[in-house]
Amino acid sequence: MLKRVLINNKILNGYFHEENQYLNLIHDVINCGEPVNSRNGNVKAIYGSVMHFNLSNNIMPLLTTKQIAWKTCLKELFWFINGSTDNKILKSQNVKIWNGNSSRQFLDSRQLYNNKEDDLGPIYGHQWRHFNAEYINCNTDYTNQGIDQLKYIIDNLKDTENKYSRRLLMSAWNPCQIDQMSLPPCHVIVQFNVSNNKLSCSLYQRSGDIGLGVPFNIASYSFLTHILASHCNLEASEFIYHLGNCHIYSDHIDTLQEQLKNKPKIFPTIKILNKKQNIENYNVEDIEIHNYFFNKKLNMKMRC
Repeated sequence: MLKRVLINNKILNGYFHEENQYLNLIHDVINCGEPVNSRNGNVKAIYGSVMHFNLSNNIMPLLTTKQIAWKTCLKELFWFINGSTDNKILKSQNVKIWNGNSSRQFLDSRQLYNNKEDDLGPIYGHQWRHFNAEYINCNTDYTNQGIDQLKYIIDNLKDTENKYSRRLLMSAWNPCQIDQMSLPPCHVIVQFNVSNNKLSCSLYQRSGDIGLGVPFNIASYSFLTHILASHCNLEASEFIYHLGNCHIYSDHIDTLQEQLKNKPKIFPTIKILNKKQNIENYNVEDIEIHNYFFNKKLNMKMRC
């Protein structure tokens, strides 16, 4: 598998390093991307990319050419898993990812005048756990409303026969409720596949901010795959990442060119300490990352 996927990547310590897929994407967009005046800034963009990341033997693909705030990433993931759309919960954990998209000014720009500040509307968590349930506000109890897509996947992954289904998909893209969301979802559909009791995940993302968003998305869905595999008595195998619009903001280019000078290090490993009865019960304390060695943190401006 690695030879097929990574044949064009550089060799590090005798093996093909998967992080070079990401570094090659940066290089391609900077050098070959089309200049576009986008909704929230000037970018260079190309269309269509795919990356494969090996998850076997507890490998966790946290990028090493810069530091990834993996605990922040996990907190957001668990927020999705719990079906929450309330940014106050993230703020209470010092997670600032959604602050720009939950401000009064931004909500008004989306004509969400009735949403209180920090109410993001029916975004990822709502669609994962209560797909298309009528959205009232972020404090409403949606128990047994809508379609619980994540539960459907978990139930099938635990089933001896159904775990091999080709229908294990979860969609965050709901055209019926897009206009109620503070931000239409970027990572829109994920599919899970089991082979030889090993779980793989394939994500399609319509829009990828290569500097800031893409490294988090790699981490988030790799975390999700590891957690689901452990929870459903499977082994994690692979994360396959399909990107539609791949773009770099003009003021990120210099920083990313600095990142290209850094040499990838061996990916860390993940250990899930406690297996919980319910997927909603996992938290950051249940996850350990071992041997994460990285280059320095790189700062870039986040866009709304």
